[in-house]
Amino acid sequence: MSEHLDAYAAAVDEQGYTHDSIRQQIVVIADFSCWLKQKHVDIQALHSKVVDRFLRLRRRQQRIRRGEPKTLERLLVMLCQKGVVKQRQQPVADNARTRIINEFRYYLLQERRLSSATLLNYVPVAEQFLAERFRNTVPNFGTIRARHVTGFVLRHARQLSPVRAALMVTALRSFLRYLRHRGVIAIDLAACVPTVPKWSLSTLPRFLPAAAVERILECCDRTTAVGRRNHAILLLLARLGVRAGEVVGLRLDDIDWSTGQITIRGKGEKAAQLPLINDVGAALAAYLRHDRPRSATRSVFLRHRAPLVGFGNSSTISSVVRRALKRAGVESAHTGAHVLRHSLATSLLRQGGSLDEIGELLRHQSPNTTAIYAKVDVTALHTLALPWPGGGR
Repeated sequence: MSEHLDAYAAAVDEQGYTHDSIRQQIVVIADFSCWLKQKHVDIQALHSKVVDRFLRLRRRQQRIRRGEPKTLERLLVMLCQKGVVKQRQQPVADNARTRIINEFRYYLLQERRLSSATLLNYVPVAEQFLAERFRNTVPNFGTIRARHVTGFVLRHARQLSPVRAALMVTALRSFLRYLRHRGVIAIDLAACVPTVPKWSLSTLPRFLPAAAVERILECCDRTTAVGRRNHAILLLLARLGVRAGEVVGLRLDDIDWSTGQITIRGKGEKAAQLPLINDVGAALAAYLRHDRPRSATRSVFLRHRAPLVGFGNSSTISSVVRRALKRAGVESAHTGAHVLRHSLATSLLRQGGSLDEIGELLRHQSPNTTAIYAKVDVTALHTLALPWPGGGR
């Protein structure tokens, strides 16, 4: 194993790990190498189950430290890539499911032209449906019946909010339509997917008062590199109404400093240019100039811990917002990133902005999407209210 340590150290150094972290990783790899010798396991015979045995021993001995499983996982991947270790074949059932899921992912991206953020919602539903329906067997799509589809929805919908349940059934319909499009099922099973009640304009948009938004921005800790990064993220959400997934997908090439514009790639990969207003531009410039770690990735916002790559998904952005609300002492039933987008729209409406202007800023594809904000314009609604029968005049 010693002959591969230099290559491993160089690889993790490029990913931004500190020298102390690399030294600790080398120590656990050395312990693993000694254990392999004791067990008479050749490096060519190494695979994930051998790693699991070693980690179980470490847990029993209470010697395991945080990060050790990831270290050995990275080592195994590197050895596979170098051809030192042969990749073990997955069971046929796993291979078949993986293949259909990868083809579904390609179909959504290349033929449907859906965004990568949409894939994060659609693909897990398809994976779960296949895993529950076929478990350890090769998928036989001809055996899927309407009761299997409705049973899946009924089992999971009651555990989800109305919004998440509606998203689940939309994803499942998309997957079943794809299967029919491929010709692997002959029945329109998408029509069997139950509908989750979600009436249009039935709820109020969740928002914070303008003063609360400003307090969140002011209380952001700008004495650290991470705090300044998070401040730039919060400004994008609060000033431009950018979605969490759009923040994750933002790339260095999307910022045009010469024209003062930023390109936002929204749903369906549709691009829109927004003005880079002063405080947003200043925060982005300061982060990129002084705080963004050196990395080959083109994502604007990076993790502050190794590996120094872009965020994995939009939940990280919602976590930034949730911590910012807590730091500012702002109480809110809704703590996700979208609450700042709704707050911006509501604030603009109360300042006299029209629904058309708000829809253009938020890049809504349909005026009906923006119409929900009319419900928070109480002043305008007063003019439409009829007098209460028998009440005061």
